[in-house]
Amino acid sequence: MTTTLSVDVWFDLVCPWCWIGKHNLAKAIDRLRQSDPGLHVQTTWHPVQLIPQVPQEGWPFDAFYEKRLGSREAVLARRAQVQAAARLAGAPIDYSRITVFPNTAAAHQLLSAGQAQLAPEAFDALLTRLFDGYFTQGENLGNAATLAAIAAAHGVDPHGATAVEEPDAQAAAHGVPFFVFDRALAVSGAQSADVLWAAMRQAASATAKP
Repeated sequence: MTTTLSVDVWFDLVCPWCWIGKHNLAKAIDRLRQSDPGLHVQTTWHPVQLIPQVPQEGWPFDAFYEKRLGSREAVLARRAQVQAAARLAGAPIDYSRITVFPNTAAAHQLLSAGQAQLAPEAFDALLTRLFDGYFTQGENLGNAATLAAIAAAHGVDPHGATAVEEPDAQAAAHGVPFFVFDRALAVSGAQSADVLWAAMRQAASATAKP
């Protein structure tokens, strides 16, 4: 009998570690299909706006991070760290194209609508499109026209959105990305595909015990 393993992921679209984590999770799920072919994975994405005070027009990207990290040198060091992890995960990031740190509330509302209206594969394509648009094209995910075009291309009625979630207490404490497997086993951060695969197998094994 096929067993379903639930995977809940809390994330923010402007978090590079979440983009990296998405790639690593996809690799882990692909590996799980090979190692445990009877196990079906059901993933639910929980978009949360971790910096809600960003104005509608956004903040200048470089200035935001220099203020957040303290210096230009610290920003460059962090970017080098992120880029190294992104290359390993296969998650492209082009910092030269990102000029705005956006308010992501409307983008998260679009994802909320998409999750209600689309099949899982189509929703994943929408999620990937938003992540990729920001991290490789430098799109302003707070721009209404940009989001309207993305919604239309993916067949989503953005007015069908529910409210954006408040950060989960555990996610708020540990940061994002934050993974919960079978509502029991939590993993925080952009862990490797190996770590996520092992966590899924552990959660599935615990659930299967009488």
